[in-house]
Amino acid sequence: MPNDDQTKIIDGRAVAKKVEAEVKAGVEKLKSEKGITPGLATILVGDDPASKMYVRLKHKACDRVGVYAEDHPLPESTTQEELLDIISTLNAREDIHGILLQLPLPAHLNEQEAMNAIDPAKDADGFHPFNMGQLLIGIEELVPCTPKGVIRALEEYNIDIQGKHAVIVGHSNVVGKPMAAMLVNRNATVSVCHVFTEDTSKFTKEADILVVATGVKHLIKEDMVKEGAVIFDVGITEENGKVYGDVDFENVIKKAALVTPVPGGVGPVTISILMQHVLMAAQKTA
Repeated sequence: MPNDDQTKIIDGRAVAKKVEAEVKAGVEKLKSEKGITPGLATILVGDDPASKMYVRLKHKACDRVGVYAEDHPLPESTTQEELLDIISTLNAREDIHGILLQLPLPAHLNEQEAMNAIDPAKDADGFHPFNMGQLLIGIEELVPCTPKGVIRALEEYNIDIQGKHAVIVGHSNVVGKPMAAMLVNRNATVSVCHVFTEDTSKFTKEADILVVATGVKHLIKEDMVKEGAVIFDVGITEENGKVYGDVDFENVIKKAALVTPVPGGVGPVTISILMQHVLMAAQKTA
């Protein structure tokens, strides 16, 4: 990659490092002043290798910032009742401040019912309907980590959001919908595209800020973006051991003002925000 393109890369690892340093300081303060160590419990059902890797990365982040972490690995055959029992036990434990249910769950389990069972005050991922509802009325506390990470990166790079046209490709509950709410909360004009949108490129070409979260390899090509756009690539596709994003990075970077790489873009920031959430939840109990 030519050197002049290096200045166009949003360094997610550097942003994450900054967030983690803030969290670590907050954790140490809470320990010394209140004797409270923030605690995260992760629940992983089954043996999906990608899910196992994500849980491992989250536990490593806990180690870095001083958060206590414990894993609850459950067999693929776990029943809904057994899963709800574990969530109920963790809800009641005073030493656990954040609960993370690693998604996706096996097909026989009801994901939404399980998410709803987590105490909203311990909802580290920010997916509980209560926290989603709070987000919609402009109260951003425990909100989905990936969109919150995108906002933090925009702030770190001094990108003005107000009055800008932000386009989101993908309308999932995990990224697209909460991302739209956070951008609206900051007075952006927001368009959301999805699989039923006619001519997505018509929208992406007008985006000052473009957030792509579809899981479709290199969906966004150079001719689909505006000169000087700021682009966040949230998608991830693995092919033959190599990881790709939703954006054709090598070509899009020629036109973009700033763009996140995959890997090393949004992913590390997402995990750092998760750490921030565990600290926030613990601080509320102090």
